[in-house]
Amino acid sequence: MLRSVRFAFRPAMMASVLLASVAAGEARAQAEFPFGMEMTLDVQPQRGSKRVPDLDIGDNGEVILELWCRGGKGQFSVAGNTIIFVAGQMEDRPCPADKAQADDELIAALTDAATWKRQGDSIFFVGPKTLKFRLNTN
Repeated sequence: MLRSVRFAFRPAMMASVLLASVAAGEARAQAEFPFGMEMTLDVQPQRGSKRVPDLDIGDNGEVILELWCRGGKGQFSVAGNTIIFVAGQMEDRPCPADKAQADDELIAALTDAATWKRQGDSIFFVGPKTLKFRLNTN
């Protein structure tokens, strides 16, 4: 009798182990930083423009930034959920004062971010100000 009970539960146990390993794999995939991907700040364009800030993150954390007006390069360093962003040289483009200020504020918020998290296709950089980006999956 005991043997038949064990035999009956074996497929259920195997299915549970399989589902748990799939869920763990998905959690790991969710937790991986999106190196090699592009993401867009989750905000509406500023008045009079269709442009929204965009980060193109390379496989080694190098970043090409296209902000409200300016563009440039930077570098992400990631260890677990801890993140460090260092901005590089920004291109000197003619910008209206409000867009230049918004660019400076966005760079400061990225620099001040201490942690990051991923929820589906959303990436959050968390510091004094939380920034939400959407992965460009198309």
